[in-house]
Amino acid sequence: MSTSQPLHGLDIFSDIIEKAVAEALEVHPEEIKLERPRQESFGEFALPCFRFAKKYNISPPELAQQLTESLNINEITTSNVGPFLNFQINQKALAKKIIESAQQPKYGSAQEGKTTIVEFSSPNIAKPMHVGHMRTTVIGAALSRIFSHLGHNVKKINHLGDWGSQFGKLVTAWNRWGDEKKISDSPINHLLELYVKYHNEEDGDPTLKDEAKKIFKELESGENNKTRETWKRFTELSLIEFQRIYKIFDIEFDYLRGESWYESDLENLITWLKEKNVTTISEGALIVDLNPEGIKTPALIKTAHNTTLYITRDLAAAKSRWEEFKFDQSLYVVGAEQTLHFQQLIAVLKKCKVGWESKMEHVPFGLIRLNEGKLSTRQGRVITLYEVIEKAIGLAKTSIKAKNPSLENQEDVAKQIGVGAVVFHDLKHQRQKNVIFNWDEVLSFEGDTGPYLQYTHARCCSILRKSNFQPSKLSEADIEDLAKNSELWVAIGRLPNNLKEAAEKREPMILAHALLKIAAAGNGFYRDNKVIGAGSEKLEKSRLLAIDTLRKTLELGMQLLGVPAPKQM
Repeated sequence: MSTSQPLHGLDIFSDIIEKAVAEALEVHPEEIKLERPRQESFGEFALPCFRFAKKYNISPPELAQQLTESLNINEITTSNVGPFLNFQINQKALAKKIIESAQQPKYGSAQEGKTTIVEFSSPNIAKPMHVGHMRTTVIGAALSRIFSHLGHNVKKINHLGDWGSQFGKLVTAWNRWGDEKKISDSPINHLLELYVKYHNEEDGDPTLKDEAKKIFKELESGENNKTRETWKRFTELSLIEFQRIYKIFDIEFDYLRGESWYESDLENLITWLKEKNVTTISEGALIVDLNPEGIKTPALIKTAHNTTLYITRDLAAAKSRWEEFKFDQSLYVVGAEQTLHFQQLIAVLKKCKVGWESKMEHVPFGLIRLNEGKLSTRQGRVITLYEVIEKAIGLAKTSIKAKNPSLENQEDVAKQIGVGAVVFHDLKHQRQKNVIFNWDEVLSFEGDTGPYLQYTHARCCSILRKSNFQPSKLSEADIEDLAKNSELWVAIGRLPNNLKEAAEKREPMILAHALLKIAAAGNGFYRDNKVIGAGSEKLEKSRLLAIDTLRKTLELGMQLLGVPAPKQM
């Protein structure tokens, strides 16, 4: 933990411990890797002694025992359990440091100074954003916020699917069956209807495939023809719909760059690949053989029909981003079904010996499935994101009317609760696991849910509002009272490390679960401690400070996840 970075939360204590143990063992502090004890009762930190015991030619339990007897760290006691050396922080010191730290405006922030690209959401033009797009959108947005909080210069890119052979199919369908009234009334629904109809008719009408290939070649010709005008119209209609969704989720992108953005770079890219001597011709198509990289499937760069593919455009995008941003890391928040694609992408760049392909990383996630199976745009089996949000907001309105009918701004609060329920439901799951989309689970307002966090935050706001709370400095008497609530201070104190772990593992679930622990400890605090009318003015002030610390921590964590934090519910 030894670092020039500002320290927050429990990191304040871990830094002290690491330095003391490093000095005792005569090693560098960076070699000391503290863990969480197997049982909370053992303390806040534990050190496995296996590696260091070899140096002294004794058993790990013996070394743990010796260190327990020899270490003397101010405000921290040591104990040993087998090969583990445990550290327990003095409760008064814990409460004081955590409250002071968590009250800072940028609790858990850092100054890492890296440039991080996060590509996420990336819906396909002319198709509705369905519930399957939710994972990339909310995971990518959460990671972007977390990295930004940790001091990264984050570039959020929406790599829209606005190019490719599917547009040959869609324009073909439009030319045959398009309806001006339908596209005026409900543009995305009509475009989806056309896309589904094309795939239903394709097998029975061989002329459809030929026409679609011809139209895609027209699109790639670079000429301002009728096909390109139709494609531009579909793009503009889709962007209006997408922005409506992003506004609801409070997501903004730094760059809206679809595949078409790199159209002018494609020929130069192909020339560059040829100059690198990595391409070959196979059955009339231009490919990169990736067998030497351990990948059996070659990367198809250009078809025998002389059209480009998704990987061609992704290679152009990666090269362009490196030249523009010189990124430290470039993350692609894209479903696990695209794993081979990203393996090929990185392998092609490795063969080109660019040197920066190691900074690129696919951040995969599991699928969202309906109860009846995988979502499929071709079959029209989708639940739109807007439908999900609207239903969640509607349920929240019903709940508010039943529980708090006199609440002001019911529409705004219902929107906050509905969006929070949808976002948190996704982020509380492990990123790489599949999620079954179930209305009852998504929209539940009990248990480990977004509304539970929101209610805890709103309750804190209510207590502070009723008391006319004004922040004040901690006194010794305050600390004496608050020290008894170590579960709350440990949960809040772990948040900075939770943020770093979530960033390192690209896993917002870590932050989501940390917030649930903080909320549970917070609810335990005001269940066991009377706050307003606590018995004395000093006691009330100290407990109000605890409530304010809880509120601020929840608000910060929820904001990073993209879960709204209503002040009333």
